[in-house]
Amino acid sequence: MTTPYQDSTGTSSAPVPPPECPAHALGLPGPRRIYGPEAESPYALYAKLRQEHGSVAPVLLPGEVPAWLVLGHRENLEVMRSPSLYSCDSRRWNIRLQPDSPLLPVTAWQPLLVFADGEEHARLRAAVTDSLARFSRHGIRRHVVRHTHQLIDTFARNGKADLVADFAEKLPIMVLSRQFGVPEQDALPLGAAVRDMVKGTETALQSNQFVVGVMSELVKRKKERPGEDFASWLLRHESHLSDDEVMEHLRHAIVAANENTTNLIANTLRMILTDRRFRANLSGGSMTLPDALDQVMWDAPPLAVVPTRWATGDARLGNQEIKAGDLVMLGLAAGNVDPEIRPDLSKPVHGNRSHLAFSSGPHECPGQDIGRAIADTGIDTLLARLPDVQLAVLEHELHVTGSLVSSRLDNLPAQFSPRRPRQEGEVAESSPVTGRTASLGQPLPAAAPAVPPAPAPVVAAQRTPWWRRLLGRGTR
Repeated sequence: MTTPYQDSTGTSSAPVPPPECPAHALGLPGPRRIYGPEAESPYALYAKLRQEHGSVAPVLLPGEVPAWLVLGHRENLEVMRSPSLYSCDSRRWNIRLQPDSPLLPVTAWQPLLVFADGEEHARLRAAVTDSLARFSRHGIRRHVVRHTHQLIDTFARNGKADLVADFAEKLPIMVLSRQFGVPEQDALPLGAAVRDMVKGTETALQSNQFVVGVMSELVKRKKERPGEDFASWLLRHESHLSDDEVMEHLRHAIVAANENTTNLIANTLRMILTDRRFRANLSGGSMTLPDALDQVMWDAPPLAVVPTRWATGDARLGNQEIKAGDLVMLGLAAGNVDPEIRPDLSKPVHGNRSHLAFSSGPHECPGQDIGRAIADTGIDTLLARLPDVQLAVLEHELHVTGSLVSSRLDNLPAQFSPRRPRQEGEVAESSPVTGRTASLGQPLPAAAPAVPPAPAPVVAAQRTPWWRRLLGRGTR
C-alpha cells in the first residue's frame, strides 16, 4: 500500500504546461506533476517522462511551479559534476514562490554546505569531511553490534517485531548520537523527534525545535568540555565555523544521516524478506551483504530526488534548453534505472557502485561510508540472532509513504522463533545468510520516552522543516 503526497495547493488534476513552455508551440506533451495521484507509482512516472521527453523532462511541483527533472544517469552526473553550470545557491532561482508554498522550506537558502558553492562550500565541507574522517570505523562497527543486540533483546522473546519501528528507525540514531557527542539517554528521544519531523506530523515544528535545542545545548557543552566527537571536531576545525554554523550542520547531518540510513536498512531488510532470489544469492554466497546494499541503492535509493540545483546561465541538457535560474532536480532513482546503463533491470549489479544514491562531484555525500557500516553490520548481526526471520504479513500489506524526494517504508512485520535475551559472555552465532559471526552486546539502558519532551523555547519561527509539507502522511 502506498500513501501519496497530499497536495494542499488546491490545484486541478490535469497537468497544464505554463504558457511559455515550448511544448505549446511544438505540440509536445506538457510537463507532468511529480506529486499527487500520478506520482503514486514513481518508477512508472519516470518511464512516461522518459518516453515523452528523453533524459531531461519538464515537470510541475506543488503550486504549478515548473522545474526540470533529470532522468538520465549520464545527465545526472553532468549536473552533479558541473557546479559552475548548476549552482546549489537557491538565490539564483528565477521564480518567486508564494509565501505559503510548501517548496520554501526545502529551497530557501540557508548557511549550510548543501546551499554553498565555491570557496564557501570548500570551507564548510572541509570542516565536515575532516571531522567525519576522524571517526573510528572499527569503533562504529563495535557500537553498531552492541546497539543491535540491545534492540533485539527488547523483542526477542516475543517471536515477532516490526523491523522498521523496532529496529531500522532506532539503530542509526543510537550509533550516530554517540558519534556526535549526544548523551546516550538522549538518543532515542532525539530519534523520535527526527522521525516526527520527517514524517510531517502536526507536531513536526515542535520536534524541529526540540532537535535545534538539543544541538544548541550540545554546542554549548562541547565548547566548555570538548571531547572526541563530531561536535567537538567541528568546533575545533581550522575552518573556524561559528557556533550557529556548527549547530546548523549538526542538525542537518543528524537528520540526513539518520533518515537515509534508516531507509537503507529498511529497504534492504524488505528485499531480504520478500525476494527469494535475493536471499538465496546471499545465503548461497554469490552475493555479499555489501553487494546487497549496492543492489538496494540501485533499485531503491534512500533519497529519490534532490531538488537543489539551479542553472547559472542558459545551457543545453539532454534535449532540453535550460534557462538561467531554472530549477534542475537530480533524479537519483530515475537515473539508476536509465535503460542506457541498465537495459535489463533483472540482472544483478553486484560490486557496481556507480549508482547515484550518494550523488557525485563536489557535493557527494561525505558520510556514505558511515551509513554503509551501520547498515551492513546491523543487518548482519540481526540475521545472526534471528536466523529464521521471515515476513509476517503479505507483501501488499507493507505500507510506503511517498513524497517528492523519497519513499519511506513504514512497516515491516516479521516473525521468528522466540529467543531469550543474550547473556554476557555467550558464544556468538554465525549468520545463516552471510556466514559472518556476530559479536556480543551489552544490556539496553532504561527505555527512553517514545515522544520527546516539550522543548524549551527556541527561536525557530522561520525554520519550518521542509518535510512538514513535502512529505506525505502515512496512514495504516
